[in-house]
Amino acid sequence: MAATETAAPAPTLVYRHALVTRVTHWINVLAISLLILSGLQIFNAHPALYIGQASDFGAPVLSMTASRDTGGGLTGRTTILGATFDTTGVLGASSTAGRVEARGFPAWLTVPSYRDLATGRRWHFFFAWLFVINGAVYVAASLVNRHLTRDLVPGWRELRGVGRSILDHARLRFHHGRDYNVLQKLTYLGLILVVLPLIVMTGLTMSPGMDAALPWLVELFGGRQTARTIHFICATLVVLFILIHLAMVLVSGVGNNLRSIVTGRYRIDERETPHAS
Repeated sequence: MAATETAAPAPTLVYRHALVTRVTHWINVLAISLLILSGLQIFNAHPALYIGQASDFGAPVLSMTASRDTGGGLTGRTTILGATFDTTGVLGASSTAGRVEARGFPAWLTVPSYRDLATGRRWHFFFAWLFVINGAVYVAASLVNRHLTRDLVPGWRELRGVGRSILDHARLRFHHGRDYNVLQKLTYLGLILVVLPLIVMTGLTMSPGMDAALPWLVELFGGRQTARTIHFICATLVVLFILIHLAMVLVSGVGNNLRSIVTGRYRIDERETPHAS
């Protein structure tokens, strides 16, 4: 008699994201997108970064400039820590309405696309407050429903598996388990507890009104220009996170990931070994 084969358990749907997590996620998508685009409009008013209280025009940490070449055209140059690169067409000098002009970031990356610092600041401040209020709601709800402590704080056993998790991601091997993997947890915690609060605090430091009310902010960050540089670096980290996040969504299953952040339901495969067992 042939041995009876045990059927493998079929994939099942589990409730992974609470309603408040899903709603605040999509509000963040809108707010952060407009914050980045309007922030680049503001940056273009003076496309350079410095360390300290005042601008040291002779030694910027980063600068995007344009100069005339021998043929009369514009050449874009980006300088980072003293090293200069030709970035014509993208940074320093780019085409707008068929005409090359000097500007830090290209028109298609700013809101509004035309030069308007006042409008860029209005957009930036509006979505900054939306982002802060939305973040406060998320944190408060996550503390109440224990999403932060239960779902995002990794245990010691998980932390010991960081190396294996990195190798799995490098090999594009993704485990559709019930919980976040350890790299996701560490990344989300880093954003929520470090990067995003730094963005908010350095943004406040650059506000003259807040400087008058909270003068210790400028001292905390070592000067207004240092705060501006930290703000830019943290915003760059957020952009990198978004790009990697989107890439991971694409390669690990678009449908499953989108369903989980829209409906809350995530498909798991019980046959797979948990990522951080």
